[in-house]
Amino acid sequence: MRTAALPRARQQGVVLFIALIVLVAMSLAGIAMMRSVGTGAMIANNLAFKQSATMSGDLGIEAARTWLINNGGSTLWTSNAANAYYDNWGIPDAQFGEDPTKSSFDWSTAVPVGTDAAGNTVSYVIQRLCQLDGDPSGANCMQVSGAAGGGGAAGGGTKGAATYGGYALTVPATAVYRVTVQIKGPRNTVSYVQATVY
Repeated sequence: MRTAALPRARQQGVVLFIALIVLVAMSLAGIAMMRSVGTGAMIANNLAFKQSATMSGDLGIEAARTWLINNGGSTLWTSNAANAYYDNWGIPDAQFGEDPTKSSFDWSTAVPVGTDAAGNTVSYVIQRLCQLDGDPSGANCMQVSGAAGGGGAAGGGTKGAATYGGYALTVPATAVYRVTVQIKGPRNTVSYVQATVY
């Protein structure tokens, strides 16, 4: 006995239409994910450049510290613009102001230290934290003095060690200097590092 073949149902193309919609949605999701990953990588890259520039600030601080050591004493009682050294913070001069990072300081007058291996250009400025020119003892300077009580053997420490709140060594009073370092990176990053030395 022969059975008659059932007639085939005509396909309407609905599956193809749904597959195309899913394909477009997946393509849009892939493009959005690529853009998101690209933006994240760009942000991480910029942070790496900024961090590299900030780490290069140590070069400027050490160069300024070396200059201060080599030019100690009464040499530091007067400004030396050729070496970007200013003997007080009280001059309301628009050229450098009170803080080079927050004023219209002309960084072309700063001392160039050089360019490191990452391509960061480093320069520095030194400011003595005094209100007036001259001898720090009479120039109303911010000073550091290690002559604190309660330290060392005289203060009750054992074996010359400092007790809590005191110093083991006596440090002579001296003026404090603010070193401001500007670092310009290869991708137009600009970082500032400040250190207080004495």
